Amino acid sequence: MSRLASDDSRLFEALASLNQISGTINRLGPGDVVSVEATLRLIVKSAIRVVPGSSAVIYTYDAGRGLFETESRVSAGAADRYLDPEQDIPQDTPRPQGLGMRAIAQRRSVISYEESDLDVHPHHAALGVRAVACFPLIVAEQVVGVLYVYLYKEREFTRLELLMLANFVNQAAMAIFHARRLAGMRRDLARKEQELSRLNRAGMLISSRLRLEETLESILQLALEFTQAQHGIFRLLDKGGQVLVTRAIAGEHLDRPMVEALPLESNSVMGLVARTRQPVLIADLRAEPWSKVYYPLDAELEMRSELAVPLINASGRLEGVLNLESPRVGAFNENDNHSLQTLATYAVTAIQEVRLLDTLQEVARLLLALPYHQVLDHLVCEACSLLNASDATIWLLDSEELVLEASSGGFEHGERVPLRASLSGQAVLDRLPVAATDVRTDPRFYRPDLARTQNWARALVVPLLPGDDEHPLGAFGVYSSGDDPGRFAESDWDNKVLTCLAHYAVLAVQNEARQQALRAAQEQRSVAETFAAVGDIASNLLHHLNNKVGTIPVRIQNVQEKSRPALESDAYLASNLAEIERCASEAMQSVRDNLAHLRPIRLEPVYVAARVADAVLAADLPPGVTLQTEGLDDLPVVVAGGQSLTFVFANLFENAVDAMQGQGQINVRGWTDDGWVEVTVSDNGPGIRPELHERIFELNFSGRGGTRPGKLGFGLWWVKTLMTRLGGSVGVESDGCHGATFRLRLPWSGEER
Repeated sequence: MSRLASDDSRLFEALASLNQISGTINRLGPGDVVSVEATLRLIVKSAIRVVPGSSAVIYTYDAGRGLFETESRVSAGAADRYLDPEQDIPQDTPRPQGLGMRAIAQRRSVISYEESDLDVHPHHAALGVRAVACFPLIVAEQVVGVLYVYLYKEREFTRLELLMLANFVNQAAMAIFHARRLAGMRRDLARKEQELSRLNRAGMLISSRLRLEETLESILQLALEFTQAQHGIFRLLDKGGQVLVTRAIAGEHLDRPMVEALPLESNSVMGLVARTRQPVLIADLRAEPWSKVYYPLDAELEMRSELAVPLINASGRLEGVLNLESPRVGAFNENDNHSLQTLATYAVTAIQEVRLLDTLQEVARLLLALPYHQVLDHLVCEACSLLNASDATIWLLDSEELVLEASSGGFEHGERVPLRASLSGQAVLDRLPVAATDVRTDPRFYRPDLARTQNWARALVVPLLPGDDEHPLGAFGVYSSGDDPGRFAESDWDNKVLTCLAHYAVLAVQNEARQQALRAAQEQRSVAETFAAVGDIASNLLHHLNNKVGTIPVRIQNVQEKSRPALESDAYLASNLAEIERCASEAMQSVRDNLAHLRPIRLEPVYVAARVADAVLAADLPPGVTLQTEGLDDLPVVVAGGQSLTFVFANLFENAVDAMQGQGQINVRGWTDDGWVEVTVSDNGPGIRPELHERIFELNFSGRGGTRPGKLGFGLWWVKTLMTRLGGSVGVESDGCHGATFRLRLPWSGEER
């Protein structure tokens, strides 16, 4: 009866201990209100209370390394009294072939008197231990420690004792597991805080650098700090997309680094990462297949592990590879991999921003130094480079069509596409960016045949917007190869970059318009100054001509009256005097007619067709020259001087006759364009060399030596001068071989015909 009472008492005591232990475990938390050691000590003390005449020891176990953690030892009972506090290593450290290792291996409790091939640890045997029960502490199939209970009497453990100890074992296992999880969480939090601090530092370093190489070097130094790697390298993809070029290198003991360009198809780890666009973590470079593809950064150094990640931009395109190496086997883990990928993202951002900044600085410089068409050509090339596009185009709006002004390839300069039936036209009409995933099959793309020929797939087009309320000037588009993984439709970065470049294209076009207006104003001022000077000269010339040439007819008439008999008898003399009188009179009239254009022009509504007809009569075209007109009768009224406009056309017709040497065809064509009337006069003569296109309008230029009688020889200077005075312009188009076309532009009066 007394034994049953004793067992009941021990059972109640064990239950109370279990309740206390559970409460203690529940209080384990990040703040360490109760330590794990205190919990385990409570467990061993409870164990010896339910097993009279015993002592207990708990060791934690590192399953990853397969080792007991000797510093974790917690004991109670006689085992405490015989420990030397001065010893660094406990005297009862579990043996490799002892009860503890067997319990772990078999994942069950082991009792010494049931295992004939095992004996009690010598240290405890010397203390008088007769039997040992060893319990593995297991949570979620993971061994976290071992509980030893030692008996000093020659007896066996009772079933009740073993049952109660099994419950303590579960509690001990939970305490260790819970503590380890909390410790792991603390380590993870500390590591994350450290990583965030480093990433914040990385962001600050990147934002403070202007040169790409400096930025990449800063990122490499951070990567070495993150991972404890020995050295690292940045290789970026060249514009051709076939070679990885070294842009930054960092590390220790680099005597002869191999920094030459690395082909994308090379047998190397970086080449493999670039081709697959996937990171690679190599624990041992001597293992297969890595030993066959390893390309050392420095042949004098033996590296054993490597970590490489691709640099993928926001559009999914490859920018390059970031690579780290270490002489230690297994130097890198998945955390290092994630950290390096984060740094790679920073690197891609830095690369894109630095490239964009460099491009914008260069374009800003070119805007002030080059003609606008060269600036547009530069912009399309930079768009291809920044966005990894195959081709780029800039279209300018011309009524209901878009005219190609600049292109890196594919389209031909001057090509036209309809505004309302094209992808670029949609961007203009909607005033928003437009993207296509495959222009080869997209019905909005006007030239699917060209897309198939050029292997274009994706496209992004943004409008050229001069201001919020102004009409778009055109569109800027980029096209990617069908093999390019870029995704214009999904990338805000591509959209922003192309929009930014489009703003510069607008500036170039607007700047050209302002320059033209400035040149026109300067021309008008120059014309006014020239006319003032020529007017003075003309007045003086006309005065002297009147004094000299004007007296010729009067003197001849006097001679004819006084020498009538002599003239009647000499027909040759009479006819020559009459011819001299006629020539002198015509010369004076020709001078008066030409100099009349120096007088102020009275602007009035004028029909172009009527003035062309008058000019044909005035030019007196030879029989070998034919003239055809197109669209003149449909032109609206222009604001001009009637006689001046007739003179302009007559001069151009005479110029064409001289060029064609009296044999050929002249075509006159007219149309309207956004408030202007344009008229072209074309001939099929030998043409005008491009280098002479500006010179032919100069006052002292006479390249053709006209043979038309009664002209002062000012040539096309009169044409340009009068067109400027009429508020219009004139230009010439010719390749120097196949005729010439003069393009006249006159302001529309606003009245319909």
